[in-house]
Amino acid sequence: MKRDQHYTKLENLYENHPLNKFYNAKITISDKTAEITLVLRPDFHHAADAVHGSVYWKLLDDSAFFAANSIVEDVFVLTANYTIYLTEPISTGTLIAKGKLVHATRSQFIGESILYNVQEKEIARGSGVYIRSKTHLSSEMGYKL
Repeated sequence: MKRDQHYTKLENLYENHPLNKFYNAKITISDKTAEITLVLRPDFHHAADAVHGSVYWKLLDDSAFFAANSIVEDVFVLTANYTIYLTEPISTGTLIAKGKLVHATRSQFIGESILYNVQEKEIARGSGVYIRSKTHLSSEMGYKL
């Protein structure tokens, strides 16, 4: 399979999953990188009227995760751990998560990601460890053109 087809299949898997349809996030995947864009909505807010940390975590983990899965063409990877640092609150606008794979062995991958607003101000950052699962990438899970 061509690498570009693998990236497109991963993008389709992401954007067509019911949870990601709720967020309406858009993803672009390439070799060892992934970028996710999300337009913020009030239903992402916590009681203090700013975006809930779970939204930060999802974008950061997902972008690093798919940067790792960009080089794994046979199975789905899994998040083994992920550490997040929230650096700025945000309530409105668009968030952009940029993830990259920084280290890989046969079975373990380390990814980093940074979350920005549209003015390229850092909002949060994180890093995680990903491992190969036993779940094969398949059209049934949405991995298709």
